[in-house]
Amino acid sequence: MSSADHDVAVDTHEEVPATAEDEQAKNPRKQPFPRGFLDTISTGWADRPESTPAARAQAPFAAARRAKVSAAFPGKRLVVPAGSFKQRSNDTDYPFRAHSAFVHLTGWANESEPDSLLVFEPTDAGHEITLYFRERADRTTSEFYSDATIGEFWIGPRPSLAGVAADLDLATAHVDTFVAGDDDLVVDADADLTRFVSELRLVKDEYEIAEMRHAVAVTASGFDDIIREFDKAVAHPRGERIVEGVFHQRARSDGHWEGYDTIAASGHHACYLHWTRNDGAVVPGDLILIDAGVEVDSQYTADITRTLPVNGKFSDVQRRVYDVVLEAADAAFAAAKPGARFREVHEAAMDVIARRTAEWGVLPVSAEEALDADKGGQHRRYMVHGTSHHLGIDVHDCAQARREMYYDGVLEAGMVFTIEPGLYFQIDDLTVPAELRGIGVRIEDDILMTAEGPVNLSAEIPRTADDVEAWIARLNG
Repeated sequence: MSSADHDVAVDTHEEVPATAEDEQAKNPRKQPFPRGFLDTISTGWADRPESTPAARAQAPFAAARRAKVSAAFPGKRLVVPAGSFKQRSNDTDYPFRAHSAFVHLTGWANESEPDSLLVFEPTDAGHEITLYFRERADRTTSEFYSDATIGEFWIGPRPSLAGVAADLDLATAHVDTFVAGDDDLVVDADADLTRFVSELRLVKDEYEIAEMRHAVAVTASGFDDIIREFDKAVAHPRGERIVEGVFHQRARSDGHWEGYDTIAASGHHACYLHWTRNDGAVVPGDLILIDAGVEVDSQYTADITRTLPVNGKFSDVQRRVYDVVLEAADAAFAAAKPGARFREVHEAAMDVIARRTAEWGVLPVSAEEALDADKGGQHRRYMVHGTSHHLGIDVHDCAQARREMYYDGVLEAGMVFTIEPGLYFQIDDLTVPAELRGIGVRIEDDILMTAEGPVNLSAEIPRTADDVEAWIARLNG
């Protein structure tokens, strides 16, 4: 059944808010349900057993997070919406993904129900917290068979209030009983609450760190899959799409989805930082930059980039560029110490980029002049993006945090972030020698800060030029 076939019939035998003619005018494909269907659709169903599961592993962690929110906003009524479906076209929607703050504070992830609300009701002791969502409909109601958005005949069984309450260890109520208040503080509408729930994710707890490790492990398998299918990618005129599709299969089979649109940028496409069209050829002799991450069922995502020689061997000039990017990544990793400023990671990488491009003679000034905070920056032509961002439920996690907590913040144990320097020499950039034009390289790893120092969660995915060549030879012969 195609998505276009989700049009539902108009029941002319039941009360409807508009006339049948009105409904037909709005959607001429709708047809009335016949009387025989209406008389029998609610009968003949086996009893559905109701189970009460044990609380899931993340439930106590989510409860601790909610306690921090409650303590920060005494006497305030707080509302954290899951969000709603977003229309793709006509009666088809994009896949639903709950708001990250909602996931973080409930522990309800890829199975979250659209239009749910997490509500903090103020009390003398803090807050009474309730999860409101639309419970499953009884099979005697027309919603069961006639509503293509929420009807179980269309989308499958929906959860019960009692089952979710036990699963999340959280009080539940039907969303129809929720009444908004004029003084409610709502995430994404109230700046202070939005900032707080974003900053709450800066330091990950034990459960989150385990999920990040899991996301990296599945992503590593996805990169192996890509290399094994290099021949298929080379043979197809839109080989970048083959690479994207191979990774998608791993993301959907062993995780929930990709954490972001996969970048499969071959040849000079690697110089476009967010190349997601992925409609180009994969040509032996070129490099392919693959920036991809699996989002696991908990909605935590990895974010890994590797730049690979399609034919399995770096040319001399490709290796020269690659080794500088690796040097910058290693310098950034060395700067990432507990107590260091987050921006110092970026500064360490940019120091390498400036000095090496100056040595190559492509800068109009010295490295020292380029690194001048006020008048420099000439080297940024070849790396315009930042070196690091926080990572977690969102690929760019904690994005609403204050600058003093993020870019100027202090690195703490439990933080997870990327290190991803690059060099990008556009195909038509006349400031660089012809041999460099069209080469783009990025190396990106996911880093966990501990009390002892940084840990590279993705270190098992080959990083050095020699190891990358050996990796391709092992998997692709």
